[in-house]
Amino acid sequence: MFKTLRNAYKIPDLRKRLMYTLMMLVVIRLGAVIPVPGVDASIIKNWFDTQNEMFSLFDAMTGGAFADMSLFAMGIIPYITASIIMNLLTIAIPKLEEIQKEDEDGRQKINKYTRYLTVALALIQSTATAIGFGRGGLIRPYNTFNVLVFILATTAGTALLMWIGERITEKGIGNGISLIILINILSRLPIDIRIVYNQIILGNELIVNILLITLVLAVFIAMVAFVVALQVGERRIPVQYAKKMQGRKAVGGQSTHIPLKVNTAGVIPVIFASSLLQFPAVIRRFFPGEPAGFWARFFDFINYTNWTGAILYAVLIIFFAYFYTSITFNPIEVANNMKKNGGFVPGIRPGKPTIDYLNKIVNNIVLVGALGLTIIAIIPIIVQGAYALQISFLGTSLIIVVGVALETVKQIEAQMLMRHYKGFLKS
Repeated sequence: MFKTLRNAYKIPDLRKRLMYTLMMLVVIRLGAVIPVPGVDASIIKNWFDTQNEMFSLFDAMTGGAFADMSLFAMGIIPYITASIIMNLLTIAIPKLEEIQKEDEDGRQKINKYTRYLTVALALIQSTATAIGFGRGGLIRPYNTFNVLVFILATTAGTALLMWIGERITEKGIGNGISLIILINILSRLPIDIRIVYNQIILGNELIVNILLITLVLAVFIAMVAFVVALQVGERRIPVQYAKKMQGRKAVGGQSTHIPLKVNTAGVIPVIFASSLLQFPAVIRRFFPGEPAGFWARFFDFINYTNWTGAILYAVLIIFFAYFYTSITFNPIEVANNMKKNGGFVPGIRPGKPTIDYLNKIVNNIVLVGALGLTIIAIIPIIVQGAYALQISFLGTSLIIVVGVALETVKQIEAQMLMRHYKGFLKS
């Protein structure tokens, strides 16, 4: 990875892209520490320190901006949500599906709709946050002016983050939105390490400290290796194209493959599952008093620090892995495209047999990927329950960091390879 970055820095064009990306990431971190006018961040931060289990993932993806109630408090989450909604709508609405298939013009229209939806979602999210925190006494003074300032500032912050992400994708290196999440998570790593260090050192004997530190390092290294294997693992389905005569020439006959990633859905299932489980608990915080009776048992049941909540968490991850994969990968469309171009899977007849074969392969792969995601998401919960350690840089955050880092390095290598071929052709 570091060798790739060093070699890329030697190429003038790539060096400009790397510096542009670095500059934009600095702007992102500066915006994460600019406070929203009229809001006392210290009050919210003190409250957040006692409730961080509810917002740990969200705060990590905003780089601590949510806990500090800064300009980027809403983060890039509304854009991610808007993108997912647009993907779902393009499948459900035929008109949007037609627009998406219009090559570049269709892609630009979908991106425009996504931007509008992002601003709308950011407006709704910031309004709900301002009203919820204001009624809870966390915004002082709680008046119309402060609420409007908070809503406009945080919505504008999300719009600015969206613009920066698109500029990084266009003029920098890698996917801008993914890099925003990456730099935000990494910015919290020193604080997380300090928290874990204090939890281990305070109140324990020396031998116990050494054992716990060794355990945490071993778990971390093992999970990094496991995440890398899960991210790069793929099943290659061989495809053979039949030869055909065009005039006096025979064309076709190539052998290729369809790469199916083991972790087809990425980190989306974990985000969906954790958000669904945390949503009732977040809503509960906006009401005074503690729940009793049925509601107390309900919130205890869905708390994934308990064994019932952990099992429900795992089931939801597997469910959303299958759900999201069914949206992003269509075996019928793949089989029809292969048939139109004269391609077939060796030993499998074109048409329905090919569709059934692809469905079987995808279902098996998704199961393996979903189980891998479940293991990664559950291990921090087990460690926290066994040793009372809150390790937030494992689990979902680790999947995001490793996945984005691998994808960015691949894009840099592709850019270098493309320029190598251009230089070869010019010579």
